[in-house]
Amino acid sequence: MITADDDPRIQLARRTVGAVTTIADASLPPHVLHLADNRGDTYFAKQHGRSARYAQEVRAYTAWAHHLHGHSPELVARHDSTRTLLLTAVQGRRGQCLPPGSREEEQAHHDAGLVLQSLHRGTAGRSVGALGIELASRLQTWIAKAERVGLLSGTEPRLLARIADELAAAPMDSAVCHLDYQPQNWITGSGLWVIDMEHMRRDARVRDFARLEFRRWQAAPHLRDAFFHGYGAHPTATEQRLLEQFGAIEAVTALVRGHEKDDPALAAHGRTVLSRLS
Repeated sequence: MITADDDPRIQLARRTVGAVTTIADASLPPHVLHLADNRGDTYFAKQHGRSARYAQEVRAYTAWAHHLHGHSPELVARHDSTRTLLLTAVQGRRGQCLPPGSREEEQAHHDAGLVLQSLHRGTAGRSVGALGIELASRLQTWIAKAERVGLLSGTEPRLLARIADELAAAPMDSAVCHLDYQPQNWITGSGLWVIDMEHMRRDARVRDFARLEFRRWQAAPHLRDAFFHGYGAHPTATEQRLLEQFGAIEAVTALVRGHEKDDPALAAHGRTVLSRLS
């Protein structure tokens, strides 16, 4: 059993900022601790279970976070052999805790669009054909997983295969993307901060809208308008079609993950998104 003295997160914090105490925070996952030092400064100490996710988050903070212009935590220290990060804690509420339909919720979506625009603009790349092929291959892998466990029926495999072919041929602009950009990863208060950057990598720029498009905006289109007002432009017709194609990845991933984790809500989400595709 890991005690406080041999917990890599506590050890990293003590080496970096001195004595720390743990702050009880039921909202955090088990691999994250909320800590305070003797000066009252607070931190999150996070230990990754997977080397790839750790490497991606380190790169996010060291190479790309400056494009968020202060709207993210700061990386205070890291320990590579234990895959541990020490980050400054930002104060506020997670975006999903804001009252539905409130002015605060709408403002959060506007601010989130503004912040994401900074990241995309600062890392923009030209249209890259190989990116479409890579995403099509990823979709085909998820289709195969879904078919192996009988999650697709009727014309669904053919529909998804057609979308994969369309993705492979589609030109798309690239940017460094968060790839889990949704209210649970926004902290709101006297501004907005973006957290949990372990998925961040260069990808199709429009793909960064997919979680919001398929998980939030269908029931609240005014939030979509607020977001893109902050972002500076709504998707073009071509980009919107590409976003709908990314819905295929969202749908099949949710179906498979829902099956693997015995999560009926996630599986139902996948089925709902799949029903929208045409």
